[in-house]
Amino acid sequence: MKRTFSIGGIHPADSKISRECRIEPLPVPPVVYISLSQHIGAPAKPIVSVGDKVKVGQPIAEPGGFVSAFVHSSVSGTVKSIAPRKDLAGNPSMTVEIAVEGDEWLEGIDRSDALVTDFPDDGAALLEKIRLSGIVGLGGATFPTHVKLSPPPGKTCERLIINGCECEPYLTSDFRTLLEKGEQVVVGAAIIKHILGDVPCTIGIEDNKPEAIVHIREVIERLKKVSPKFGGIEVMSLMKKYPEGGEKQLIDAVMHRQVRSGGLPIDVGAVVQNVATALAVYDAVQKNKPLIDNSVTVTGECFPRQANLLVRVGTPLSYIIDYLGGVPESAAKVISGGPMMGRAVANLDAATLKGTGALLFLTERQTRRGKESACISCGKCADACPMGLEPFLLNRLARAGDRLDELEKNAVQDCIECGCCLYTCPANIPLLDVIRIAKGDVLRMIKSRK
Repeated sequence: MKRTFSIGGIHPADSKISRECRIEPLPVPPVVYISLSQHIGAPAKPIVSVGDKVKVGQPIAEPGGFVSAFVHSSVSGTVKSIAPRKDLAGNPSMTVEIAVEGDEWLEGIDRSDALVTDFPDDGAALLEKIRLSGIVGLGGATFPTHVKLSPPPGKTCERLIINGCECEPYLTSDFRTLLEKGEQVVVGAAIIKHILGDVPCTIGIEDNKPEAIVHIREVIERLKKVSPKFGGIEVMSLMKKYPEGGEKQLIDAVMHRQVRSGGLPIDVGAVVQNVATALAVYDAVQKNKPLIDNSVTVTGECFPRQANLLVRVGTPLSYIIDYLGGVPESAAKVISGGPMMGRAVANLDAATLKGTGALLFLTERQTRRGKESACISCGKCADACPMGLEPFLLNRLARAGDRLDELEKNAVQDCIECGCCLYTCPANIPLLDVIRIAKGDVLRMIKSRK
């Protein structure tokens, strides 16, 4: 029987219509807008001024706190402004605007395709290189990677899990990364594994990606012959089930351990990193290349040209869309991310972030919600919840008002906002919307106590 997580889950259609599209470098735009809030934690602080000349890979902002990350220029040119600018949600975010002039890279960055497999044994030096390169988690959360790879005192990593599930419908950039950059991903995984104390490493891939499973297994066998540093890395084929790629669900599937309410993966001995993050670690350590670009899936049945693009951080969405033929008339909504956990884009003049992994175009029919009716107490939402919550109860408490203590007692703060409850509800109750707002209120209450 295929390995998978033990609680809940659903089986939406794959819709991986861009899976055959190789990763294509997007031409450099004439201007980029690089946000200083590209990660969980404190925004970065600018270290450049208006009028400064910058090169590709040059740091333009430093961490604003312990949980923060460096930000680098993704282009060469002149800093035109440092000011608030509307992000994908339409909210103001401090942004560095750079007018592009040529494509001059910082000296020392290796832009060749030559695979570099050997790396130093000094784990602290490797970790510092990752920190200086501004690497963050590229699976969606954008948590600073150097922090995640530094377990707190008393906590020990027992297994590194590389997330290659890409369980959301439509998304294919991780799949293409595994096929096209598999060697680099495995070397990156080995570097992370070494930093964590040479723990065992499992690369989890859903079984709807058989080509990737076969390819990465072959890569691992080849690299084992090169160096013993690549021992202890395996590929695990996992059942296609959403949200298999959720951090806690993936730990359950691989290690048969469940992270308790309020806990972290390291509490059960796990560290999880996305395949794109492993590639970014390879680039940083082996090529001296900071995180300045990322692969972005651009897709949707109504979109004229499917694509997986290598996009410089700070590229305007409108530039990407125009490059691929423009917004189709039948598109009613643009989503940043997948259809389950992505967020609607309110501003096409906004720019990509480090964690931008997809742009999904949906028609009015695809986005139309059914008319809400009364809950029929079928329990489907509870059966589907991968966190073992009772969405029907959380919805009832949230709508009753002034029930934050009861919402906390029923663990609304553990909701991962996967949308399984909304997907399964026959009464078309907007469970995710209501619970997401209630979760935010409860988290603010918890924070105020501290």
